[in-house]
Amino acid sequence: MKLWSIAQLDKSEATEIQSKYGLPPLLAMMLQIRGIKTQDEIDNYLFNDSKIASPFEIKDMDRAAERINRAIDKNELICVYGDFDVDGITSTAILYSYLQTISANAMFYIPSRENEGYGMNKDAVDFLNEKGVRLIVTVDNGIAAANEVAYANSLGIDTVVTDHHMPQKDFPQAYAVVDPHREDCPSKFKNLCGAGVAFKLIMALEGEDCDFDSLYENYSYLLCIATIADIVELSGENRAFVKHGLESLKICDRIGINKLMEKSDIDKSQLSVYDVSFKIAPRLNSVGRLGNCEAAVKLLLTDDEEEADEISELMCDDNSKRRQIEADELTEIENTIMQNPSFVNSRIIVIDGENWRQGVNGLVASKLKEAFGKPVIVISHDGDEAKGSARSVEGFPIHTAVAYCSDLLMHHGGHPMAAGLSLKTQNIDLFRKRINEFANSFENMPFDSLNISCKLNPAFINVDMINSLDYLKPYGAGNPTPLFGFYNMTVADIIPLANNKHLKLMLNRNGTTIEAMQFGMSTSTFPYNKGDVVDIAAKLDINEYNGYVKPSVIVQAIKFSSDDTEKILKSQRIFEDFCCGVKITRKEIFEILPNRNDFVLLYTYLRKNNGYNYPFVTLMHRLDNKLTYGKIRVILEALNELGLIKINEGVKESEIRVIPNPQKVNLESAEIIRKLKEMSL
Repeated sequence: MKLWSIAQLDKSEATEIQSKYGLPPLLAMMLQIRGIKTQDEIDNYLFNDSKIASPFEIKDMDRAAERINRAIDKNELICVYGDFDVDGITSTAILYSYLQTISANAMFYIPSRENEGYGMNKDAVDFLNEKGVRLIVTVDNGIAAANEVAYANSLGIDTVVTDHHMPQKDFPQAYAVVDPHREDCPSKFKNLCGAGVAFKLIMALEGEDCDFDSLYENYSYLLCIATIADIVELSGENRAFVKHGLESLKICDRIGINKLMEKSDIDKSQLSVYDVSFKIAPRLNSVGRLGNCEAAVKLLLTDDEEEADEISELMCDDNSKRRQIEADELTEIENTIMQNPSFVNSRIIVIDGENWRQGVNGLVASKLKEAFGKPVIVISHDGDEAKGSARSVEGFPIHTAVAYCSDLLMHHGGHPMAAGLSLKTQNIDLFRKRINEFANSFENMPFDSLNISCKLNPAFINVDMINSLDYLKPYGAGNPTPLFGFYNMTVADIIPLANNKHLKLMLNRNGTTIEAMQFGMSTSTFPYNKGDVVDIAAKLDINEYNGYVKPSVIVQAIKFSSDDTEKILKSQRIFEDFCCGVKITRKEIFEILPNRNDFVLLYTYLRKNNGYNYPFVTLMHRLDNKLTYGKIRVILEALNELGLIKINEGVKESEIRVIPNPQKVNLESAEIIRKLKEMSL
């Protein structure tokens, strides 16, 4: 469960925006909620591309341009040193292709995700030195490469760092360090992805005579892909890159990207952020995840249709393999968690496995974060060395938590929502302990939240209202797809679709009935019944079928209307902290310490219903909210320990089986009850 949070809406101000600027009511509400209120802000957001600031606002950009231009003039071999993710791939393609167009002596290098890991490494520097490289220009990396830059310096190789990640304690002594997050950088817009910084660099290389429109036409499709894939905030310049880039992709004449879109079954005329996020980006990423790091850059650069066809086919195949590898790893983790549920009780879940694919660690961590609503780090170890990827919840700086353990790590880097790290395998357990020390001491450790834009009355939904939201597009980080709350809806009917793979819900309130789609849910896994009163968080879209157009309500989350998500999450945390040995107060102890009547209530329900196969949090409602969630968890642990029930709870599945004909037991003898009572004295 996530914390359901409704944005603050000032209805009078929204009405004023609607009236003053002649906007549809829902659009005016959304602008007010997102803090877009003045004429200039509204015009810029809805109708105009943001102006792209001078590249020289960024610290050291002048030094970077000067050194690269000098290398071009002297015919020095320049290496564009990229990264294996989409941002690094597109950054490399932008800078390398530009250098090609001006006949620079250039090459590019993408480190192997499996064998080298993120960023610069000394073996790569040695390789480039043997090739005769005299200048390394990093894109989407380098800010954490102080040692590697120093090593390059010792070999007589200059380095220009261009990056967008947060600087660390050891600052690279490069010829130039171009990173908007430098403390001494005066640039106003800080949220560029690596490709955004690389594009600013080629603007700087063009100098005062820069033909911006021409550069923008040539590279905006790459900027768009990188900006979406790297999940940077879609405001300011990033919003402009994506808006312009989506249109550019629709008419793009690059053979490689067109071939990839064709094989991904993308309708170019209807191209959206979704297509980039879930079709283009995963395929560009896939070859790097499975070891063929340079293929994606070659696809973006090639003019050869046969090569483009071959690489795009490889990408689709690798993407399918990646999905299977990811599914297999999640299954292994599911089994591990079922055998050892304590893994998921800590505030930061750190789970490791042998010979897992490092390239899918981040994807798996993201799915586990969604499932458990807390930061997750997935670590793969092979022999003495281990590498991990971290994903966080909003409000918890995972890169800071990782840095807290820096003495245990060989490398680390990242930003508040994601980080990467490497360490000795023997230090994994200590790392798990230490990073949770940080989390346990973190003031107001946040819950993962479900951010609802506003509540809607189902009686007012119509096609025109939904169409008015198109002005908010493109959606992405910092400009999310609106989620709307429909509260106190009675479940009137539950209709299985597509062989019970999806559900159509008929929901009623005050005489108005709406259809809502619940994808990926069957009648056997749906924990709600006809007559239940629920709240739903949903996206709105338009459904066109056989010439008939109607509103489409797509459920993203559902809960009982009586549920207080904050209260439930706090109760769950008390239980988990207790299980992990984190000190809890006397008041918190009694929040989760059940009495005999509580045991009887829950156990009687389980026996009557022959167990329970739905998320355990929904038991609260089935028991008329007479027990806190923490008490339910304690009772279940005690009953499981005493052999009265068997719990199976993993990433996807939740099951309670009642053991038939159990022996008589003393509830007080359960260890979890004994410990709680000892602490309460």
